[in-house]
Amino acid sequence: MQFPTQSLARVLGATLLVGAMVWPAATFAEDAATPDDTQVISDVTGPVTSDLSAPAVATLPAPTPTTAPAPSAVPSTPSVVADHSYGMNIFVWGHPDTTGRDLGVVKQAGFTWQKTLFSWRDIEGKCKGCYDWNEADRIAKTTTDAGIKLLVRIDFQPDWARADHAHNGHPDNLQDYSDFVQAVANRYKAGSPYGTVGAIEIWNEPNLEREWGDPISQQSAALYVQMVKRAYQAIKSVSPTTLVVTAGLSPTGWSDDSAQPDDKFLQWMFDAGLGGWYDVLGLHGNSQVSDPTAAIGSIPGLSDGSFYFRRIEQLRQIQVANGDANKPIWLLEFGWTADAVHPNYAWFAVSEQQKALNIMSAFQYARANWPWLGTMFVWTLPDPSWNSQREEYWWAIANPDGTPRPALTAILQAAQAKQLPT
Repeated sequence: MQFPTQSLARVLGATLLVGAMVWPAATFAEDAATPDDTQVISDVTGPVTSDLSAPAVATLPAPTPTTAPAPSAVPSTPSVVADHSYGMNIFVWGHPDTTGRDLGVVKQAGFTWQKTLFSWRDIEGKCKGCYDWNEADRIAKTTTDAGIKLLVRIDFQPDWARADHAHNGHPDNLQDYSDFVQAVANRYKAGSPYGTVGAIEIWNEPNLEREWGDPISQQSAALYVQMVKRAYQAIKSVSPTTLVVTAGLSPTGWSDDSAQPDDKFLQWMFDAGLGGWYDVLGLHGNSQVSDPTAAIGSIPGLSDGSFYFRRIEQLRQIQVANGDANKPIWLLEFGWTADAVHPNYAWFAVSEQQKALNIMSAFQYARANWPWLGTMFVWTLPDPSWNSQREEYWWAIANPDGTPRPALTAILQAAQAKQLPT
C-alpha cells in the first residue's frame, strides 16, 4: 500500500482541511466500531488502540493534471456474479511464532482467503533452478490445514535474474519468471502434500517504477502483459485450477515516468492484449477520501477518481468496454491510514475509529452495488517487526503484537453476529 513519493500529495494544489474528508459511515458500522473487549478472540487480546489525531491542515503544491474517465454508472446487469468472499493480507513469512495467531484471526473473522508475499528471491535466490521451499511449504501447509485459501503475490526478482539488481523489477528474461511461477503452481496444486496455493498474483503495482524497475510507459504495460500471458500459460499447464490474478495497480493520480494512473495503465494493458489471459482482474482500493460511498468528484479539490474508493467503478467500466465483463475483480488491498508521522500520508489520515467505520461501510457499499466484485482483501494484519516509523504500520487493523485496533474488533464482532455483508 504505497504511493509514488511525489504523487498524491502533489495533486491537490490547495490547502485542505483533513477533517473535512472524514465522513459518517453507515449505522451498521457505527455499532460495530465501539468495541467490547470481551468479545475479541482469545488469540488477539488486549486494549484497543486509542484514536490517533491527524494533522489539522496540510499545505500541498500545485497539481500535475491527469486524465481519468468521467464517472458514470457501472452497467446494472453485470455479466458475472462473483463469489463475495473476504480475505486479509498477512505477514507470516519468517514468523512461525505468529502464524497460528494470524491465521486464527482470519478464520474467526469469517474470512476464507489470506494473501502472502512469496518473494521470488527468497525461494530461487541462489541460482536458476536452486529452490529453497522450506518457508513456502510451511506457510502453504499451515494455511491449507487451517481451512483457508491462499493467494500468493510473486515478485522481487533474484539478483541472477536482472543485471542491474533492482530492488524490485521484472527479470531481464521473462521466461525466468514464468518458469518460477510454474514451479510454484506445480508444487502447490490441489491435493499437494505441501499445501495448496489457490491463486497467484502476477507481480505487484507494475504502474510504479519502483515496483517494475523501469520507467513506466505504454511499452512497459505491454511488457507486463507479456509477463501475464507467459505466466498464465505456464501455470495452467501444470495446475488448471490455480487462479491467475493480475497485479493490483496503484491509484496514483500521477503521470510521468515514475508512475502512471491505474486507469490509463489498465487501458494500455487491454490494448496490449490482456483479454483472455487472466482469471481475476486485481485492483487496489486504498482511498484518500474517507467516505467509501462518496461519488467521484464530490469533494471540492478532489476531482481525480484515484482519491476515491469508488475508483473501482471506473476501472470496471474499462474492463467491460474491453470485452471482459465476464471476469471478476478482486480488491487485493484496500483500507485507510491513521498515519500521524509521514507527511505523504498524514494529510489524509483518519482516526483508528474512523478507519473501522470506513472498512465496514466499504463492505456494505461494495456488496450492495458491485456484484462483479469477488474477494475483498483488507489491508492489513501487520508484520510483527513493524513499528510506527514504517508507513505500513498505520494502515494495519491490529498492532504488531496482535492486539486489535478498532477495525479488527468491528470485523470480528460482525462475523460473530453473522452480519458481514454477502
